[in-house]
Parts: sequence; C-alpha cells; structure tokens
Amino acid sequence: MRLTKLNRLSNAGEWAFDRVSDLVGNLTETNLRLGVTGLRRAGKTVFVTSLIDNLLKAGRLPFLDVVASNRYQAARLRPHPDVTVPRFDYERHLAAITGTQPGWPEPTRGLQQIRVSIRFVPGSTLRRTVQPLSTLNLDIVDYPGEWLLDLPLMELPYGVWSQGVLDLAERPPRAALAAAWRHWLGTVSADLRADEAQLREGARLYTDYLHACRRSSANLSVVQPGRFVEPGDLAGAPLLTFCPLPDTGREHRRESLWALMEQRFEAYKSEVVRRFFVEHFSRLNRQIVLVDLLGALTAGPGSLDDMRSALVASLQAFRHGRSGWLERLIGGRIDRVLFAATKADHVAASQHGNLCNLLDLLLSDARRAMRFEGAQVGTVALAALKCTETVKTEHQGRQLSCVQGTPVGRDKPTVLYPGEIPDSLDLFPDEAARPYTFLDFLPPTGAGRDGRGLPNIRLDQALNHLLGDYFA
Repeated sequence: MRLTKLNRLSNAGEWAFDRVSDLVGNLTETNLRLGVTGLRRAGKTVFVTSLIDNLLKAGRLPFLDVVASNRYQAARLRPHPDVTVPRFDYERHLAAITGTQPGWPEPTRGLQQIRVSIRFVPGSTLRRTVQPLSTLNLDIVDYPGEWLLDLPLMELPYGVWSQGVLDLAERPPRAALAAAWRHWLGTVSADLRADEAQLREGARLYTDYLHACRRSSANLSVVQPGRFVEPGDLAGAPLLTFCPLPDTGREHRRESLWALMEQRFEAYKSEVVRRFFVEHFSRLNRQIVLVDLLGALTAGPGSLDDMRSALVASLQAFRHGRSGWLERLIGGRIDRVLFAATKADHVAASQHGNLCNLLDLLLSDARRAMRFEGAQVGTVALAALKCTETVKTEHQGRQLSCVQGTPVGRDKPTVLYPGEIPDSLDLFPDEAARPYTFLDFLPPTGAGRDGRGLPNIRLDQALNHLLGDYFA
C-alpha cells in the first residue's frame, strides 16, 4: 500500500515537473508563422531575403525596439520542422543581389520555407526571471504570387467563377488578349458530350490567355487559376485541364463539356487550393501584405483597379482577429497585419507619406474589416532593398526632390525626377491617361558588404509592428 502511494506521488511529481517544463519552454522559445502576402511583382522574394539578412546581422534595424534597447542577442538559420517543403534559398538570392554584377533574384516558382531563430533578452521582468534569454522561431513561407489568387476560388461555384472570368475577358485590354480562347468557346457546346481532347484544348487556349495577361503592359493582376501559369509540381496534371464556359441555363448531362469542366474545377479547389490553404495559410499568426502601388500607377487606371480587386478578394480567405493564447500556439487567427507599399526608394523620401496614405485609401474597406474583427492593422511605405538616394536638384529656379540610382537597362547612376504621388484617389484625368512613370532600379553595387545587413527603408518599423510584442 505504501509503495503504491509512493508511486502515485512520484507520478504526480513527474507530471507537475513536465507541466512546469512545458511552461518554461513556452516562455523561453516561441514559434511564430509570418505570412508574406503579395501579388506578382510585389517583391516577396527580395523582402524575405532582406528580412533574413537584416535579422542575422542586425546592423540596420535601429527602430526595432528589441535592438534599440540592446536586448537583441543574435539570430541564426535553423532547419524547418516541415521537411516535406523545399528550403527558401536565401544564400542564392543574396548572392544575386550582392554579386559583382548586382541583379534581382529569380521569382519563386514553387513553395519554399525557412526558419530564423532569434535570441533576445525579454523585456518582461517575469520572463527574465524564468530565463535570461528567450528564442523566437520565425517561420516564413514563400510562394508564387499567382497562387494567392486561387484563395477566392474556395467559395465560388464553377458557374459563378466562369461568368466572372468571361465578363472580365470581354472588356479591354483583356478582350484582345483572350481572342483565340473566346473564338474556341464559340465553336463548342457546353451541353454536348465531350472528350479529353476538348478539355485539353480549352485549357491550353485559356492558359495562353492568362500568360498574355501576365505579360501585358497593363500589369494585370487577376490571373486565375494561379497554377495555370505557375504549375509547380502540377505541370501536365489533369487537374489543370479546365477553363470557364458560358452557362446555357439548361441542365447539363453527366458527360457534357460543362460537367467535365466543373468536375476538374471542383477537384482543383479541393486537391490544390484548400490543401494549400490549410497546410500553409490557415496557421498564420501575423501577415504583411506587399503592394506594388508604383507599378500599378505606371500601368494605368485599369491596372490599379485590377490589383485592388485581386488583393481584396484574396484577403477575404484569411481569418483576421484577436487571438488568444491557444490560437497563438496552433494558429488560426491573424491578429496583426501590415500593409506595405513596396519600392518606396523609387520615389523621393518626401513622397513616402503620400504613398502610404494612398495605400490606406486604396484598401480602406479591407483594413476596416480586419479592425472590426479585432486585428491590429498598420500601413507603411518601405523598400526591402534601398537602391536609390534622395537628392535635391534645381530646375528652372525650383528645388526638386529627385532620386539617384541605376535604372534597369542602364549601366550608370542617373538622377531622375520621378514625380509626385497624389494624396487622394483622383489619380487619372481620364481612363486612357498614364501620367505616372516610375522606373525600376538595379541593386546598388556593394550592398551589404559592410556586414550590417542589406540597406533598406523602414524594414525595422515593419518588424516592430509585426513582431514587437513577442520580444516584450
């Protein structure tokens, strides 16, 4: 009897010790999943590369509170626990940016991820008492921007999606780009029996149209499904052999062209889109939304509207709102979001405020919806890699704020006046106007060679909004 009682006491003691150990572990080492969200051309790969480089070297993050208060110890790359997903190739991307002939890294063609572990002294007295040093494991996922556009498909029936795509394809500039596919639609009947060859031909022509949208100078963003243009490991799979069809309003037979297209569409949603969302997006804790606002302004009003529609529709798939301790551990709600206008170095520093305000106005409905659910939402104008310097020049007796850098396609630094960013949504005098021309620049020679991290604009402020409370 006494031995049994001793065993019970021993087991209870072991259980209590394990619980205390778990509590201490949770206080000293935390996992955080950061979603880097953005459409193509928004700069996700460069942002992730610069983020990692600056965390590892921590020499250019003066407004990150944990650095400013001298509590930041060090960071290092660690193996990601999910061994089924390729590692983000930080070293190769960094080499492209910092090489003898600096250039931009290749865009991401598939899913990648990486973990950065950050050691720091907690700001809380209680946490410092338990453990003088704590660790934040930051998990980052990179993916082709086109895949983000698949998220709205989860809630759409095939007929509704088809009609939306067809409506877009009938309006310029898409109408001319979709001519071959739309002609094919006029030669087939959705109600008649179909075969695999018809599905492949329709999918081929529709994919050609999506590629044309992506190449267009109109900088079109709504390109769905994303795997049609960036298939990753699904290249050649039957899942990618469908396209939108006009609905005749009649009942569709089981083996009709409509029925087969609808089956493929539903399979794509369940096997690709939902699986990707559940495995990689549903567990996010924090989110930064990268927006190439300057590129859209340069392309014209159609590009700006297209980009806004794509972003708003995609963001609705995420669960934003205040999260409790359990959701912080297992994911489920995104409680902090940062909207970032990228490539802020392409305009003078005096224009960054207008750039930030314009992004606020453009996505005001999405921001209000997130705040209503309890999420903390911020906006910033940033450059993950600073490629220019703001300089003053005189023109006809007027002082102009210009930028100095090496534009893409040139081999020497040039001083340019990029113009001014409007502070309202009254951007274009008419639908055909393109009053903005913001050039792209090459990475600066010698970037990051001083060992302090890649030069940037407001990356530290972005990190403080996204991660600052975890360092408290």
